[in-house]
Amino acid sequence: MAQTTLLAIVNPLSGTASVQDKQKWVDFLLTKAPDAGFTPEAVFTTHPGHATELAAAAVRQGIRRLVIIGGDGTVNETAQALLNTQTALGIVPVGSGNGLARHLSLPLNPKKAIERAIHGRPVVIDSGRINERAFFCTTGIGFDAYVAGEFAQQPVRGLPTYIRTAYRAFWNYQPATYEIDQKPHRLFSLTIANAGQFGNNAWISPQSNVADGLLDVCQLKPFPPSAVGMLAWRLFNKTLDQSTYLTVRPTRTVVVKGEGPLLIHVDGEPVMLTTDTVTVQVVPSSLLVIR
Repeated sequence: MAQTTLLAIVNPLSGTASVQDKQKWVDFLLTKAPDAGFTPEAVFTTHPGHATELAAAAVRQGIRRLVIIGGDGTVNETAQALLNTQTALGIVPVGSGNGLARHLSLPLNPKKAIERAIHGRPVVIDSGRINERAFFCTTGIGFDAYVAGEFAQQPVRGLPTYIRTAYRAFWNYQPATYEIDQKPHRLFSLTIANAGQFGNNAWISPQSNVADGLLDVCQLKPFPPSAVGMLAWRLFNKTLDQSTYLTVRPTRTVVVKGEGPLLIHVDGEPVMLTTDTVTVQVVPSSLLVIR
């Protein structure tokens, strides 16, 4: 049997599409990839961390192109194993938010995204690191991490569920004080952005560039309930950085200390830390992505 030269990793749980639909997209990929000179194989993930294991094995085998059919969590799992390698990541975005794919203007239609992943060319982008965890889109502390924790417990994914979860969370959440590079700030949320959005075209940092060797520290100050509507409108219209409640500054590294063990999110996935301090830094030119 010919050696695999393109591996597709499929998360059966990403987003709201059925496993049957995902199998149809896999069949489409297996049909189309040989036209571009690839010998393809597809594997469905079965447990958390499986995508990382599969990607690491693919790198060891010399496979130069991986195609993810999944969401930002699966992209994160896979890309961790591809950092500073010659294996490029193709993204077929079928998750709840698809933040990195949207930032990169990749097709959201699965078949068109498969065509792009097969025929596109690799480009180099930055990644970020929060303590020892890699991220590629955003990481955050505060309200967005709180919502990520609540959303992860919902039985149904998708944008409507996220909006309902965020609305309920808003009334229960209290801003906190963080030391950022040893200076205190009381904040509603603190996001460190490599890409510009959380997903679903919710742009926290519209000017972010994934290939500039910088991260953007986005500090959202507490605001009155009367400002919620305008802030939400700005978030989805790429103008939140024009709000007086948000400050954005570029950096290569930032140290943040909270009032106790920190709940963070890493590309939308909640993580409860055992420490009150995180160091976030950019890792320039560290990942090949198909565009």
